[in-house]
Amino acid sequence: MATESPSASATDNAKQQVQEKAEQAQSRAREQLDQRSTQAGEQVSATAEALRSTGRQLRDQGQDAQAKAADRIAHHADRVGGYLTESDADRMLHDAEDFGRRQPMAVVGIGLALGFAASRFLKASSRKRYQTGGQQAATGNGYQAADRYRAPAPVTPEVSYDA
Repeated sequence: MATESPSASATDNAKQQVQEKAEQAQSRAREQLDQRSTQAGEQVSATAEALRSTGRQLRDQGQDAQAKAADRIAHHADRVGGYLTESDADRMLHDAEDFGRRQPMAVVGIGLALGFAASRFLKASSRKRYQTGGQQAATGNGYQAADRYRAPAPVTPEVSYDA
């Protein structure tokens, strides 16, 4: 009979613990997705109802074309809200995978758009931090905003040559 070495047993225990933690994290993520999607679905459905109300008001004012547009948007919002409310994490993941298989270029386009939006957000937030650093310089920290990353100039002692 072959016996396991203590290091092999410890490795197996560590693998099992990692797998259990991963399953727990996945379960929590699914629960969060279910809760958040239900909340989002309820909000979208409430927005659809507000759009329908707007459509009725527009129709009362004689603006039928705008009322029809509001009604169409409300209909689509209602469908999205129902999907988010009724779907669980597994169904949403399956639908996203299915969409990716059917429309790979759309997924690439969405990825590019999200990446561009994220880069703009990061650029805007870094500009804000840079400007905040400039304001701190004006309040007396000793550096100008542009000098924030430079080392301060060396201080030379004043020497008097009075004889």
